[in-house]
Amino acid sequence: MRVVTISATYGTAGSQIGPAVAERLGVPFVDRAIPSAVAEELGCTLEEALAHDDRAEHGLARLFSGAVRLPTVTFGGVDMYVPGAMPLAPEEFVRRTERMLTETARNQGGVFLGRAGAVVLADHPGALHVRLDAPLQRRVRQTATLGELSEREARRIIEDNDRARNAYVRHFYRADPADPCRYHLVIDSTTIPVPACVELIVLAAEALD
Repeated sequence: MRVVTISATYGTAGSQIGPAVAERLGVPFVDRAIPSAVAEELGCTLEEALAHDDRAEHGLARLFSGAVRLPTVTFGGVDMYVPGAMPLAPEEFVRRTERMLTETARNQGGVFLGRAGAVVLADHPGALHVRLDAPLQRRVRQTATLGELSEREARRIIEDNDRARNAYVRHFYRADPADPCRYHLVIDSTTIPVPACVELIVLAAEALD
């Protein structure tokens, strides 16, 4: 049961690469499933759970405030989530998320996108930890092109995402998500085409068998 964690900065096609790697390896792609499962377990709405997720678009203070979230422009379209009052404690969401990650990795394997997977599953036997990253300007250009946005809009979305995702890992794990020492493989997926990135990750995962 192979396990791959992918830490992807916004604009590096993580939402394309992750599912493709999972399909090649024959394991689940675990992304939206995590907040959905946590919401069901805690008896809250998916929107409330997503408000505490590391894929949000605001810095940590606003992430936990219950404010209306900005639209998320993804490679597949535009999603907007509007959380209501959020009684769910952030620490409880993170604790349940960690348990979901570890249980899924142990019981069926998977490709895990985000949620500090490289930290949470650092000691999981045979897990491959991957970082997708690139200079800001290349991420801006790729996001603007694929999302049909202006570069100014793309830069704002990327900077909001970067702040939120970095804050999540730093706040809950006292770790730097950009530290290359946490990963077996660091790839610039704005320069290397997506199919080649998928192939590199699959080869590396299979080499750990």
